[in-house]
Amino acid sequence: MSLTRRQAAAAALAVPLALAGAGAAHAGPRREGTLYIAGDSTAAQKYADAAPETGWGMALPFFLHKSRPVANHAVNGRSSKSFVDEGRLDAILSVIRPGDVLLVQFAHNDEKTTDPTRYTEPWTTYQDHLRMYVDGARARGARPVLATPVERRRFDAAGKALPSHGEYPAAMRALAAEEGVALLDVQASSLALWQELGVEATKTYFNWTATEQDNTHFNPPGAIAVARLVVRELLRTRVLRPCDVRRVDEEIPASWITWPEAAA
Repeated sequence: MSLTRRQAAAAALAVPLALAGAGAAHAGPRREGTLYIAGDSTAAQKYADAAPETGWGMALPFFLHKSRPVANHAVNGRSSKSFVDEGRLDAILSVIRPGDVLLVQFAHNDEKTTDPTRYTEPWTTYQDHLRMYVDGARARGARPVLATPVERRRFDAAGKALPSHGEYPAAMRALAAEEGVALLDVQASSLALWQELGVEATKTYFNWTATEQDNTHFNPPGAIAVARLVVRELLRTRVLRPCDVRRVDEEIPASWITWPEAAA
């Protein structure tokens, strides 16, 4: 399947980051690996025509030292299946190297039962596709990391934050345990954060505008908050060391988020 101009531009942005990580291999005995993201619109790079919508992958570099570059391959609308079918996993595996990390977060679009190009069943095809990421990374000496899907903004009448991903987080947790893969439980940590913030305050973290009430995608404060959760999970699971991260407990200005123009 051919890529759109925007998708090609995103890939072009990712390649220099990967090459930067590769260059570090000659700087000393230890190579600081690149962190690759395979995921959907909640993590993806957004462009000027989508502002203020922001993927958490856009904020992740604010929390990592420059020696740990991020190559964000997440793309709007993809599931664990369609990402593979479009050759996007192969594109990552063609450049990933020993010492790199492949962070995998899918489920939002795997849940679309009426779309056979994206739908996966939690305990069978979803796990089968996730294994492709795990096995592919390991075969190249990279470290696979699974991240349960970040939660949507959902509350009941009593103000209780509700989970929205069905069996997918449980299926990913089970696969991570079976395969011995580090698991970032972003679903649990984000649900707890939305509960702490409450019904009204969470609106300031999601892409609520004068014309849109989006309870799935984030604005800059929301993307920064979720990226912080991801980094804390990377530390908890010892995928990253304290010396790899920065500003974990500091305020990150929303003004640091920028949206580049899409390539012509």
